[in-house]
Amino acid sequence: MAKQKKEWDVGIDLGTTYSCVAVWLEEHSRVEIIHNDQGNRITPSCVAFTENQRLIGDAAKNQAAINPTNTLFDVKRLIGRRYSDPIIQDDLKLWPFKVNADSDEKPMMIVSYKGQEKKISAEEISSMVLTKMRDIAEANLKSEVKNVVVTVPAYFNDSQRQATKDAGTIAGLNVMRIINEPTAAALAYCLDKRANCVGERNILIFDFGGGTFDVSLLTIKGDVFEVKATAGDTHLGGEDMDNRMVKYFVKEIKRKQKVDISGNPRALRRLRTACERAKRTLSSAVDTTIEIDALSGSIDFCSSITRARFEELNLDLFQRCMETVERCLVDSKMDKSDVDDVVLVGGSSRIPKVQQLLQDYFKGKELCTSINPDEVVAYGAALQAALLTKGNKFVPNLVLLDVTPLSLGILLKGDLMDVVIPRNTTIPVVKKKGYVRIEDFQSAVSIQVYEGERTRASDNNLLGFFHLYGNPNAPRGHPLTVSFSIDADGILTVIAEEESSGSKNWITVTNDKGKLSTQEIMRMIQEAEKYKAEDQKYEKKVMAINALDDFVYKIRNAIDDVDNPQKKTKINKAIAETEKLLDAREQTETEVFVDHLHRMKSLIESIMKIKF
Repeated sequence: MAKQKKEWDVGIDLGTTYSCVAVWLEEHSRVEIIHNDQGNRITPSCVAFTENQRLIGDAAKNQAAINPTNTLFDVKRLIGRRYSDPIIQDDLKLWPFKVNADSDEKPMMIVSYKGQEKKISAEEISSMVLTKMRDIAEANLKSEVKNVVVTVPAYFNDSQRQATKDAGTIAGLNVMRIINEPTAAALAYCLDKRANCVGERNILIFDFGGGTFDVSLLTIKGDVFEVKATAGDTHLGGEDMDNRMVKYFVKEIKRKQKVDISGNPRALRRLRTACERAKRTLSSAVDTTIEIDALSGSIDFCSSITRARFEELNLDLFQRCMETVERCLVDSKMDKSDVDDVVLVGGSSRIPKVQQLLQDYFKGKELCTSINPDEVVAYGAALQAALLTKGNKFVPNLVLLDVTPLSLGILLKGDLMDVVIPRNTTIPVVKKKGYVRIEDFQSAVSIQVYEGERTRASDNNLLGFFHLYGNPNAPRGHPLTVSFSIDADGILTVIAEEESSGSKNWITVTNDKGKLSTQEIMRMIQEAEKYKAEDQKYEKKVMAINALDDFVYKIRNAIDDVDNPQKKTKINKAIAETEKLLDAREQTETEVFVDHLHRMKSLIESIMKIKF
């Protein structure tokens, strides 16, 4: 049957462990989750290579035990990261497949395909999963699917978002928008519960999936969805619990059977599959049994695990979730009592201990479990796709306002980070700020763009830099403006302009080499809290140095007005002493610069009879 020429509004939840695809049905004014060729509404994000074929989804996962080194999973944890990232190094110890670094530190998976060794990037594997989801949609809709909305964790940085868009391009898709998973879930929840969303409501989305964890707090008023704050961890999820269980049973097997299976990829893959199944069972049962015939050689393995032991193994992971919830509330400047609804998203949110901790934190508030946590993100993505399609009168007229996860700014003299767009600012956004030249007669001014939460710019991440070529005769203090703009896709553009000369230059920050990893984002925020006192102390010192330096500059320019040679000599001697002090800035305390400035002002006022 020939495919019809019809444009569909499709959303894809590209998950770490499972993916899901949904479509907006205009004639019924609703979203429908599309089942795959196995009749399942979610599809494993898994790709396998054999001697004669490539398998994606259920077929790949089903043969993982007999082909562990060529079955790739969890690739979302690789996308947009460097091979040297500590997160990648930890995961490598648990993955049965091989990962190497290319010349640019990009992780490349090594598989054997049709008798040849093949190097594959995370973007390629993600594109294969996206292709599978597109094929699932096309088989169901009997029509070509081209335009899609794809979801990513809220704490994915620009590099990871761009890599996800690249994966869509490789798959032959037009990714209309990258949308945050918690935001998609909020869209789905409020469409489903539209009658309940009367007046202004604060909704906390607790998105705990297979590989990532996000918390977003949104305020919904009428048709406007505004994200107030977001926090998360892109290396926290069900896979980490599976890993804990695998390590636990590997030790048990070594103790009881005197066999170490840690170097046996096939045994580990079979054990991992059994642990994942046990984890799911423990969400509804208080204990379960793991049985694996001929796990290693002739050794059969049979053991049991209780829900209490499972919770004990993973309690620190659950506590990390609650710390992230707390951080999100602090960033949003809200109290837990201000939250009207708590929506559970992601398969790991089904874990009873997680629900108990969350309910205790919100003092017994009833959690929303009425929507399917595995499907709600794809549901919201399809709704977003429909919102982006012009002229679709059946789609509710919703306005979505998301936020940026990190502060953005430029480098100032003294290695200071001057924030232009603070963390958790609603996007799209445009902000301008005025600056001045710091030297006389500069042929070009360097604009260096950073993201992060530290006061010292070098402690943050350099996104890019450019030069503004303006009036070469302009003196120190000559004004210029810098404008930061972030579009709906989270792409940052920085423009510097000198109005007097009409000179302008800009940079668009995209997927640059060495882009910040999500773990580094979390490290920056944690370090910003840990070293807050140190940062404030450093900022005070730089401000004191700059104030003294600026004063000396003004006096040097005004000294020609002094007629008395003795007074001029005295002023020049004071300037020389100050410059010597400024040269020793690294070894000098802040108070020394402050006191010296006061003495300089008193001296100059007495000589030049000018009040400063």
